[in-house]
Amino acid sequence: MNEEQLTRISSGKGFIAALDQSGGSTPKALKAYGIEENSYDTDDAMFNLVHEMRSRIIKSPAFNSYHILGAILFEGTMERDIDGISTADYLWNEKGILSFLKIDKGLAEEANGVQLLKPIPDLEELLQKANHYHIFGTKERSLIKLANPTGIKEVVEQQFDLAKKVAKAGLVPIIEPEVDIHSPEKEAAETILKEEILKQLATLDADTKVMLKLSIPTVDNLYEELANHSHVLRVVALSGGYSREEANELLSRNKQLIASFSRALAEGLTFQQTAEEFNKTLDTSILAIYNASIA
Repeated sequence: MNEEQLTRISSGKGFIAALDQSGGSTPKALKAYGIEENSYDTDDAMFNLVHEMRSRIIKSPAFNSYHILGAILFEGTMERDIDGISTADYLWNEKGILSFLKIDKGLAEEANGVQLLKPIPDLEELLQKANHYHIFGTKERSLIKLANPTGIKEVVEQQFDLAKKVAKAGLVPIIEPEVDIHSPEKEAAETILKEEILKQLATLDADTKVMLKLSIPTVDNLYEELANHSHVLRVVALSGGYSREEANELLSRNKQLIASFSRALAEGLTFQQTAEEFNKTLDTSILAIYNASIA
């Protein structure tokens, strides 16, 4: 593992940019960017368009290592180039920004108030590919909807089983058991989640490091103990559907949480903007998220 990169992610200032929309979320991301579904007629055309959008974001002078520690990528983005350089190498060599790969295959049907990860049949091959493309870590998302102790325990155990395989492959896993921000039992679910995470952290080998990506908690600083844990490099917060303004305000109230926003990052960006307009809008978003992350 690259020690320079490990030091950067564990102690650097900034946030994680989530650029990993895939499958069903891609049309929505393109529509927000000003590209309607009738503008493309194949998946390849759709993913080419979203890669152009992501490349435009990454190449912007606003997207820099002073404010951004890492970027989460979709597999198709990892496999594509920016100016003839693989995306992860471009991010690190040209920008000083780490890359994480989204490896989950989506969510299973709801049971016990949660949605577990679907199976990842090609996991070993995917992790080998991530290493080939010089990816630093991975990201895998589950969803918690209710404060069901059985379901939450299943989510956390599955996440950590996967994280151990990722770590064995030499990558840093971002464990993401998201709590639905609209859940009527959000606060109670977060309390259970924290305790289950602590139990699983105790099962890790002494030298295994992980990151956690969690919904901004209802109770301020609930996850401070997790952020200070010896096995945890960083706790990052997802915006979960909050507007950028609301997500930033909530994030600023939580010590040691840094942002990992996607929709909030790209808010206001459109295909039709001039380079000046695009860069100015992105710069405004990045500065707001950065300031909330270091508050």
